[in-house]
Amino acid sequence: MQSALLTPLYYKCSIHGMSKERVELTKFETEVMSVLWRLGEATVRDVQDAIDRTERPAYTTVQTIVQRLEQKGAVRRTRKAGNALYFEPAITRKSVYRRLVDELIDLVGGSQPLVAHLVESGKLSLDDLKAIEKAAKRSGK
Repeated sequence: MQSALLTPLYYKCSIHGMSKERVELTKFETEVMSVLWRLGEATVRDVQDAIDRTERPAYTTVQTIVQRLEQKGAVRRTRKAGNALYFEPAITRKSVYRRLVDELIDLVGGSQPLVAHLVESGKLSLDDLKAIEKAAKRSGK
């Protein structure tokens, strides 16, 4: 049985500089990547300490996730200090989020249903809509 921590939700993104390859990230892998994007370079212990949860995951769990991210090409080793390996992101936050948003838009049937939901739920204000309209006019779309 799979734990809720490793939910089989996959986020796809382009590997920096390789548009045809995709990296699929679980929800927890994305959480670990968020820590690495924030810290820039970190050890497994640094990542474990920075994970914002009431119940912190075990060191070995974080170590396994970082190793999987390295195998997928999402992180790379930068150096070794004593027994500690340092890792940094090999993919950008923007590429992960862009792909995630694109998949969400496809899932809900386009951007209009998504925007309608955000307005109805109060998560998108009139000021937000005006900013979106200005951006659309600037881009000519």
